[in-house]
Amino acid sequence: MTMKRLAKLIIKLKWPIIIIVLALTTFFGLQLKNLKIDADVINSLPDDDSTAVLYTNIGNKYGGNTMGMVIVQAKNVFNTKVLEDVRQITDTVTFVKGISTVTSLTDVIDIKNVDGGIEIGKLIDEYDIPKTEQQLDSLKAYTLSKDMYKGSIVSADGTSTLVIFTLLDNANKEEVAKTIKEKITKLKLPEKISFGGIPMMMDDVSSLMLLDLRNLIPLTFIVILLILLISFRSARGTILPLTTASISIVWTLGLMQLLGYKLNLVSINMPVILLAVGSAYTIHVLNRINEEKGKNRKKALIKAVAYITIPVFLSGITTVFGFMSFIFGAYLTMIRNFGLFTSIGVAFALLLSVVFVPAVISAFSMVKSQKSLQQQKKSEDTLMGKLFLIPFSNLIIKHPKYITVAWVALIVLSIWGMFNIKTSVNMTNYFRKNNPVRVTEDIMQKEFGGSLPVFVVFKGDMQSPEVLKKMIQTEDYMKKSPDVSSTQSVADLIEQMNDVMGEGKIIPNDKAKIENLWFLLDGQDVMPQLVTNDLREGIIQARFASADSKDMEDFVKYMNKYIKTNSTKNCQIELTGMPSVYVKLNSSLIRSQFSSLTLAIILVVLAVALLLRSFSKGIYAAIPILTTIIILFGFMGFAGIALDIATVLVASVALGMGIDYSIHIITHFSHEFDELKDVNLAIKDSIMVSGKAIIINVVSVSAGFLVLMFSHIVPIQNFGLLVAMSMVGAGVGSLTLLPVILILHYRRKENVNKYIN
Repeated sequence: MTMKRLAKLIIKLKWPIIIIVLALTTFFGLQLKNLKIDADVINSLPDDDSTAVLYTNIGNKYGGNTMGMVIVQAKNVFNTKVLEDVRQITDTVTFVKGISTVTSLTDVIDIKNVDGGIEIGKLIDEYDIPKTEQQLDSLKAYTLSKDMYKGSIVSADGTSTLVIFTLLDNANKEEVAKTIKEKITKLKLPEKISFGGIPMMMDDVSSLMLLDLRNLIPLTFIVILLILLISFRSARGTILPLTTASISIVWTLGLMQLLGYKLNLVSINMPVILLAVGSAYTIHVLNRINEEKGKNRKKALIKAVAYITIPVFLSGITTVFGFMSFIFGAYLTMIRNFGLFTSIGVAFALLLSVVFVPAVISAFSMVKSQKSLQQQKKSEDTLMGKLFLIPFSNLIIKHPKYITVAWVALIVLSIWGMFNIKTSVNMTNYFRKNNPVRVTEDIMQKEFGGSLPVFVVFKGDMQSPEVLKKMIQTEDYMKKSPDVSSTQSVADLIEQMNDVMGEGKIIPNDKAKIENLWFLLDGQDVMPQLVTNDLREGIIQARFASADSKDMEDFVKYMNKYIKTNSTKNCQIELTGMPSVYVKLNSSLIRSQFSSLTLAIILVVLAVALLLRSFSKGIYAAIPILTTIIILFGFMGFAGIALDIATVLVASVALGMGIDYSIHIITHFSHEFDELKDVNLAIKDSIMVSGKAIIINVVSVSAGFLVLMFSHIVPIQNFGLLVAMSMVGAGVGSLTLLPVILILHYRRKENVNKYIN
């Protein structure tokens, strides 16, 4: 079917098309009320990933692997009222559904020598909290004298203490965190209360994501609306682009909900992307319809739609391929899902722009007359044409070499900056520096050795002197790391019991003696957190203090080197925990960036080459956006913007969206050059007509993405800034670098020196 026949069919079936679109929008819109948010970074790793599997197994075997904290700060926590409040918090958290274990000053194991024997109980009797100054001072001195407590659940200066809790493996982390916050806040305690740990951060991220959805999407809508109103100065030019974009968003999010997917830190960007993409395609369609003159409005509309369908389809399909690269090139599940649904959303936007928009224009007689078009063109020539586009095109034709040199200089400078790019996957870095969550994490790192759980798994006979000694040796090795200050294992408890018995803080060499000591530990709440029921496996628990990706990577390498040397048949050792997960996420980000971008480049170049029937045109169309991506990476390096879960998307997003500008220029140029056989005139006309739509689109899309700078989540702020920059770069490249390439190409090919000089 030719494009003209397709255009005629769309006009003929305008009312069925409009009715179907409205019906589908209503159906998908009803699904949005059930759409949920998932802020768990663990879910971004594939289910069969070895790091994720080992970390999940810890949760299954030891009552949970997700750790949260309530920080209680006072002038002196060793105060009767403060300790009573700690007990109240402990009791409150204990009875929250989904909680596995709770540890605090009023509910932590303590091993003492009583009358020459061992007494295993609690550090503080919750029913008999010390009241006299002497008792409190004695408790403080005793607590701070033991490594098990100092810097672990109470700060070295005694001004803050932790209530630490773990969640059951199948618990809804965000719901549990929200419940704990609400219940403790209702207590209205006089102490300063802060919340830390992964579940608390997940709840805060979810809340901030919801806040962004409610505030930023309407704000983006308003910004694009104002720009379109200024650009087109008509209701049609304003309403239709935003309508098609909004419909594509509703369809995409509704489909996600129907298929059981949730929004996450990556897919939260989809509405803004689809708002930009959906409006972009319609802008080009409307621009062509505005340029098409004729007394017969229907014929003019058919001609315009027949012409613009190919370049818009080409723009859309390359954008789809750009996002599809995440499906096949990314390792992380959340990025794959983002690629899948954004591709679908772009396809929806493309379909709506070439089918729904012409149908609406035809149905409501929105094609302008020849007189009004001529008046509009005269006005545009005065404002945009005479003041900018004509001088701009003349500059390009007269000085192509200068423009080329300027771009080459930018590329060289950017390549230098690329080597400074860092990566970041720690959830702490999602928050602004003054955010309460970030402040709490700083306290955790300074006073309590961080909040990121670390687990070292030992497989062997947990009552064997060999295995227990190896655990102590491993703990000593771990604490040599600057980011691990305290550890806990069943080996520590055996050592303490042996010390209380007067035989030194060591692991006994006699297994029978270990079994006797072990008998006293049976039934203690802490044991299921440290060893399995069959006593064939145990763990060392620790916390990691640094949020820096390089520190985590160094620690994982440091531990793996030790494990490789010390793991034996009778004592197999493995490392897991959040630093290991973050390191895996980190390496996956780099892998995803390289593979998805490479795949996107190949797919986009091939798509353009096939549809334009010219491999060279495919290469030419890609050069401006590839140059922009290089400059973008250079800027990230110089500006200190890390490659994270959101910014890793920018290059492929920029490629998929930014190449649209080159496609419209090269398609328009080819059409004009075939008719005029004049490079100068073809370049000028391309810039005057397609360039106008590109400028409007660049301004509206960039402004839309810049709204993300107001996000409460740092990676999304950076994502918005970088995509906006890439759109500007792609637009400038398509209006400067691409015309220069075409001029130089045709000069060499057809000896058109007279046109350039």
